[in-house]
Amino acid sequence: MNWITNYVRPKIRALVQKPEVPDNLWEKCSSCGQMIFHRELESNLRVCPHCGYHMRIPARRRLEMLFDDATFKVIELPEVPHDPLKFRDRKRYTERLREAQAKNGADEAIVVAHGEMGGKPTVIAVFNFAFMGGSMGITVGEGLLAAARLAVIQEAALIVIPASGGARMQEGILSLMQMPRSVVAVEMVKDAGLPYIVVLTDPTTGGVSASFAMLGDIALSEPGATIGFAGKRVIEETIRESLPEGFQSAEYLLDHGMVDMVVRRGELRDTLVTVLGLLRDKTPTAEVVPLSDGKKGPARKPEPAVDVPPAPKAEAENAEPEKTKADAGEGDSPRK
Repeated sequence: MNWITNYVRPKIRALVQKPEVPDNLWEKCSSCGQMIFHRELESNLRVCPHCGYHMRIPARRRLEMLFDDATFKVIELPEVPHDPLKFRDRKRYTERLREAQAKNGADEAIVVAHGEMGGKPTVIAVFNFAFMGGSMGITVGEGLLAAARLAVIQEAALIVIPASGGARMQEGILSLMQMPRSVVAVEMVKDAGLPYIVVLTDPTTGGVSASFAMLGDIALSEPGATIGFAGKRVIEETIRESLPEGFQSAEYLLDHGMVDMVVRRGELRDTLVTVLGLLRDKTPTAEVVPLSDGKKGPARKPEPAVDVPPAPKAEAENAEPEKTKADAGEGDSPRK
């Protein structure tokens, strides 16, 4: 071993060469253009501290943010045919699936987990937009059905958080069939008398918004989320008119009654826990106090109800009219 090569030369290189800076230390906000340090961005739940823009967040990170103590169990999705139509454009569909799975470390665009929120059993189905645009294929439809069945078995609330561009074109008509199947899943939960809550995130469009995403008992949304069916440009070309400012945004839908609440990401968990408590707790938490009559002393006891017989109806129709004196001839002297 040469001590100059193994010891001295690395020390000299460390003094001369500049340290390599990772490329992902800073991230640029796509709304205001400000550069944000990655640790500050993660501590702020990927919300821009300058303009409040809500960036997209991985599905696992969102589950950790919502469940109690970030504790949950992910269920395994049912096995389905991966390429039933043998679809191919510039690449084979199977190749695109493998690339998306390697990039995201997940098998599909939906993750279904169960745990507790505020001490109440809850099932959450989250979409991952980074997985082929969160598109809804056969596996996603099966995942929604599995989430509904699990919620019914556990008597738990079902929360769905879509982030999708719509149906998956590589699966053709089979992907469109998932729209009515997702509606069936929602009806299973509602028929069991369990809450079904939807949290609309950016974006929620296409066949997802035309099916289960708009059927929630309570519809929440993150600020600035794009929510709609067709794109703004397509609508303007179809109707040949200009759309209003902020069309298809969460705030616009809130003003027009399509969304119940627009909630910031940092307040989402507390809001969901409150909503679940209102929907699941059927007994009042406060003591019921009898009303008083405004005077000092104990409240006056209500008087017992007395059955009053109904007043007799006038038998005007059956009764003969009373004869007057003129009719009876009284007061007139009889003719002699």
